[in-house]
Amino acid sequence: MIRLFIALTLLLALLVAASLAFGDVSLTWQELYHALTGTGDPDLQSAMIVFDLRLPRILLALLVGVALATAGTMTLAIMRNPLAEPGVLGINSGAAAAAMAVIVLVQDPPVALLQAAGFLGAAAMALAVYALAWRGGTSSLRIILIGIGLSSLATAGTTFLSAFGDIGDVQRAMVWLAGSVYDANMVKVRLLALWLIVPVTLALLTARELDLIRFGDDFATSLGQPVDLVRGLVIVLVTLLSGAAVAVSGLIGFVGLIAPHIARRLVGASHGRILPVAALIGACLVVAADLIGRLILPPAQLPAGIVTGLVGAPFFAYLLWRRRHDHG
Repeated sequence: MIRLFIALTLLLALLVAASLAFGDVSLTWQELYHALTGTGDPDLQSAMIVFDLRLPRILLALLVGVALATAGTMTLAIMRNPLAEPGVLGINSGAAAAAMAVIVLVQDPPVALLQAAGFLGAAAMALAVYALAWRGGTSSLRIILIGIGLSSLATAGTTFLSAFGDIGDVQRAMVWLAGSVYDANMVKVRLLALWLIVPVTLALLTARELDLIRFGDDFATSLGQPVDLVRGLVIVLVTLLSGAAVAVSGLIGFVGLIAPHIARRLVGASHGRILPVAALIGACLVVAADLIGRLILPPAQLPAGIVTGLVGAPFFAYLLWRRRHDHG
């Protein structure tokens, strides 16, 4: 476990260093070292590229990856479905619909309003899914089915707004929906870091409860777990994590699906181990996706959400195939 942590931390450090060095204007490793340490011949351009442009972007990508992977791990546990991710709760579609509404209906909305709308849309959709799934209690199947239905409704609303909105406004919305950290700044980084402290800490503290609920409601209840309360609290944590990530970066998909599965393969079924490993893997995925998006078609920049989609779609297909093969 310790060796795995060290390996993942080194991988993340390597990705961060590469992201700082490479881009439209690439820096040599010596230039990067001098810019970071302030030693050698002062180069204002290199320092500006590193500290003002690339470092906030990398740190935001790292935090978004941690948030999405942690939320995805908890969603997999409470839904007991290997294909489940935070999007099942309607978080992505709710955020997308709210953000599209603000962009189309409000003239030149400030970034803060867009982010607030995305978070509130995600929270409202998650609340609606849980409330409609309540029948003297909840079940993962009801939550999944209602989540799919409400997500389709929200997606239809998003499409309607895009069809009748101003073409310039719709294009802006599409860029946001694609998922990117291109407009990162240190204010966003600090706010997201402060926001994540409590839900990530609580997520780590729920590891034992996640281990229990993963075996089924009846089993967890027989061991004294208040299943509905735990599921409700976990959904709140998932919403806080995913909603915040979506608010600052748009829709970066599949991270909450890929990271937990890789972590489970590496460390086994204990959520006390899965959660921190998945968080590191999620950070690596989003930082790598942003780096690849900047380098693959220069000078154009592919949003990180498109890169994770290109990787995630085959991974999702593999999970479908494996599930059918296991049950076949």
